[in-house]
Amino acid sequence: MPKMFLLEVSYFMVLSTAFTSIISVLLLLAVSRQLWSFRWRMTKDRTCKLPLPNGSMGWPLFGETFHWLLQGSSFHISRREKYGNVFRTHVLGKPVIRVTGAENIRKILLGEHNLVSTQWPQSTRIILGANTLVNSIGDLHKQKRKILAKVFSHAALETYIPRIQGVVRTEVESWCVNQGSINVYPSAKALTFRIAVRVLLGLSVEDDYLDYLSKTFEQLMENLFSLPLDVPFSGLRKGIKARDILHECMEKIIVDKLQQNQSEEYSDALDYMLSSAKENGNELNIKELKESAVELIFAAYSTTASASTSLILQLMRHPSVAEKAKQELVSQGLNGHRAHFKSCEDGNSLPTVIIPEASAEKRGTHEESNSTTKTKPQKGFELTHHTTSGPPCTMPATVEEGLYSCHQPYLSLEKLSQLHYLDCVVKEVLRTLPPVSGGYRTALQTFELDGYQIPKGWSVMYSIRDTHETAAVYQSPELFDPDRFGTEREEGKAGRFNFIPFGGGIRSCIGRKLAQIILKIIALELLNTARWELATPTYPKMQTVPIVHPVNGLHVCFNYLNSHEESNVSQKL
Repeated sequence: MPKMFLLEVSYFMVLSTAFTSIISVLLLLAVSRQLWSFRWRMTKDRTCKLPLPNGSMGWPLFGETFHWLLQGSSFHISRREKYGNVFRTHVLGKPVIRVTGAENIRKILLGEHNLVSTQWPQSTRIILGANTLVNSIGDLHKQKRKILAKVFSHAALETYIPRIQGVVRTEVESWCVNQGSINVYPSAKALTFRIAVRVLLGLSVEDDYLDYLSKTFEQLMENLFSLPLDVPFSGLRKGIKARDILHECMEKIIVDKLQQNQSEEYSDALDYMLSSAKENGNELNIKELKESAVELIFAAYSTTASASTSLILQLMRHPSVAEKAKQELVSQGLNGHRAHFKSCEDGNSLPTVIIPEASAEKRGTHEESNSTTKTKPQKGFELTHHTTSGPPCTMPATVEEGLYSCHQPYLSLEKLSQLHYLDCVVKEVLRTLPPVSGGYRTALQTFELDGYQIPKGWSVMYSIRDTHETAAVYQSPELFDPDRFGTEREEGKAGRFNFIPFGGGIRSCIGRKLAQIILKIIALELLNTARWELATPTYPKMQTVPIVHPVNGLHVCFNYLNSHEESNVSQKL
């Protein structure tokens, strides 16, 4: 009996000790969390009577970082619904004010250099360099932006368009001749890298070396946001190594350009940059030019690839939108000049390309190749352009830059400006799936926002995606509806900061017009050249951090349109 009593007492003591320990830990956590929250409440500006925004600072040291990583976009949505358009949190070791809404964002974007200053991680500043536009502030930023303005001027964009079209055409045709499915996002990154290197920088290299540079740049991008520890095998060290390889390549190009006699004709962005620097009395040194060249690739790479992938995704999801865009191309005479590849009966002969007119109605007959092969044409084959008036015309062509295919006549800014519905499609893609979900700034001084104080030194993150989704100016914002940007509704013009895929103010994306041109050309080439179908049972979910892209990829099977499909579009008009 005494043994049983002692055993029961022992069990009771163990349970009591365990219960006490659990309660003690919970109390300790609760107290530490309150002290952590109190610590940040004490950082408010005492000279300002306004309160801090509502919100939670999470747990000591970690804040709400784990919640943010695990919940993704739903993290901000749930807290916005609970606390409002301006709330505070603590992620990645810093207190952050999250901001949504056109008027709130307007104050932040127009307050650059006064209320707020741009903020990039230290690793980004080290890898990209202090002389780049993204890392410069104040007068230096104004000077850099003035120099780069000529790179994206009307005259410069006009010279880029034919070569962009050629690069895009080659890529689309490679998708069509591929026997399997294409993972669109990596392919889009390869495409935008090729555009940046060959069109903007004017670099002519073999495909193998271009692939090597692309992989090197991908390594730079993967380590752009890393711990600022320059030690062996660290992310920062890998990023620096990739940057140095790219700088070595860029230096060879730049030295060649500087040694050449400067003429009035410009062929690429580097030419415009050198000319603009001279006009503004700023001779750029080799280091500045190398950093600017890599920054041009950086600016055109991930975000444009993300938007291109989203464009293809939305065209697939909404076939009626794609059909309407095709009809606009027909009405503007920008369709139907697509290459049909005929297989070679003789293995030693070169393939011939038959290029039909815009529609069967125009040519009077229905022509279609009897045999089509998914084999990429070789360099040096001939293009045969069959018309209803006169004999076929032939011209030499090469696979390089897509020059082997005649498609529609080369585009211009004027022709692209006539594609009003396609412009609406691109805008709606950027509204629903902006490549970058937001931007970061640091408060230079305490200021008021939506009835709250934003303390000096705190990080401010403005949300592009949330603002697009919640703006009252958009009817049924959850729907993909390009017509909302049409002349009859013009929802996008109701407020300047309701549509901000490229940011705003003096920090707005300087290459936004070029990005939109690339998206339009991709859409035009796809609509004129290909039909597509999803290679997976369902559409992928989209990950929004750090760049919007499909989870596990967007896998699509592309094939050439046949003549019957082309003529059907024409006959609907």
